[in-house]
Amino acid sequence: MASIYDQIGGTAAVSAAVEELYVRVLGDRKLAPYFAHIDMTRQKHHMRAFLLTSLGGTHIYEGRDMATAHAGLGITDREFDRVGAHLAGALHTLGVNTEQVDTILARIAPLRQDIVGGELSPVL
Repeated sequence: MASIYDQIGGTAAVSAAVEELYVRVLGDRKLAPYFAHIDMTRQKHHMRAFLLTSLGGTHIYEGRDMATAHAGLGITDREFDRVGAHLAGALHTLGVNTEQVDTILARIAPLRQDIVGGELSPVL
């Protein structure tokens, strides 16, 4: 059976999903402040690499681990869920079916423990 990466259309689909994801996230008044001082070209590159690796593509994610990358940001469960909802919406917009979206979100769900929590950074 093909990986979820292949099922949804490979690198091109993941890249398109990342672009749409950040349109949605940056348009979300609750999430946009987290990205106010972030190089979005670099951010999108890291997200693409992460998703490509997570979904079974051949790319290897070489960024920081999720706990280190999100330490001190004070991300809540609600914000984690908002990003997940935006990712689901982005994928649906690109024609990814509900079963595939659920599979993708299930792959990302275990990261909640590394992303959520910590004190709010004074940068925000």
